[in-house]
Amino acid sequence: MTDYMKEIEGGIAAAKGFYAAAHAAGIKYQGRTDMALIYSEAPCVTAGTFTTNVVKAAPVQWDMRIVHGDGAVRAVVINSGIANAATGSEGMAICEKTAEAMSACYGGEKDEVLVASTGVIGMQIDAGRITAGCPVLFEKKDHSAEAATSAAQAIMTTDTHKKEISVEVTLGDGSTFRIGAMTKGSGMIHPNMCTMLGFVTTDAAIDKKLLQKALSAIVEDSFNMISVDGDTSTNDTYVVLANGLAGNKLIDSENEDYARFCGALRYVSIYLAKQMAGDGEGATALFECRVSGAESVPEAKKLAKSVIGSSLCKAAIYGHDSNFGRFLCALGYAGVDFDPEKVDISYESAAGKISIVKNGMGTGYDEEEATKILSEDAVSVLVDMHRGDAEATAWGCDLSYDYVKINADYRS
Repeated sequence: MTDYMKEIEGGIAAAKGFYAAAHAAGIKYQGRTDMALIYSEAPCVTAGTFTTNVVKAAPVQWDMRIVHGDGAVRAVVINSGIANAATGSEGMAICEKTAEAMSACYGGEKDEVLVASTGVIGMQIDAGRITAGCPVLFEKKDHSAEAATSAAQAIMTTDTHKKEISVEVTLGDGSTFRIGAMTKGSGMIHPNMCTMLGFVTTDAAIDKKLLQKALSAIVEDSFNMISVDGDTSTNDTYVVLANGLAGNKLIDSENEDYARFCGALRYVSIYLAKQMAGDGEGATALFECRVSGAESVPEAKKLAKSVIGSSLCKAAIYGHDSNFGRFLCALGYAGVDFDPEKVDISYESAAGKISIVKNGMGTGYDEEEATKILSEDAVSVLVDMHRGDAEATAWGCDLSYDYVKINADYRS
């Protein structure tokens, strides 16, 4: 946290002019909310990043066309339970019907509405249920923190808790703006853009091209640095909506105000990315790898992501087992040519810090102390390559028996 930014209450509805709502439409789940709305009382400029998976869900195709176009956005309608992926022309028709139903609520156009879905791939959504849910959501929309939380809960699938955050930023002239955000993601997390579903709202006045530039860069250091299971989803979507209602001087150049906006968006994105990594399906711990001493940032990123993505490293974290050979091995196949006899590795957590490997060899460390450090619910593996000044951090989770149990019967 910096001196120009502070966390506040409000979640996705924290920024001026934004509203949220949730509804139980019975799309797949029973006895819980499964639709959410984000609505702005003013048109928004947008930016977004989307899955690189060749198999793109219908909502991704719908949103990419709108976000990368010149039009404004007023609303986002999200459903959980069914992903609307691998659904052909019927899936695209659902997107259009949803957008038409929501835009009719405020007298707008269908291309002002983004849609997003998460859940089982290959199932068709009941059009009647989702279109009937739109006016209910619009009627229920509210600017409160409670409404924001209800929306964050409605988009969950196998997530064990909601993921939301909001901040207030002070610019150089004393004016302020707010950013609110919510995400969902627990499984099928191994992105090449972001991961699963994420939504950011801000009342800052900012140029669309600069907004996209900021988002694209920040995703590389946040959502692109996490992994749960090595699977890149068909539905990955991360969008930012900016309605300009804060009344700040338009951010249209890469000045100090832009730097502060980027700093706030980065803070929010990394927070949510870590929340998703630590909430991986069946996970008991957030698993972080911090690489320093690399020759370049891309090299450091490759090394860090190789460690947190390794099933054997993840299993070692779950078992609190200081099997450092697995970490060295994962570094070795990352695609970086380095001298293994110069590598140092340490473990760190709330229980302390311990040196495990020095110059590529075990340090003769205390096994009980290492196990104690690895037994916390957030564990860091620190790697020093002794090759340069570049560094990077990646986040994942441990691999437990429950991951297989959850995904063996996911459709039921």
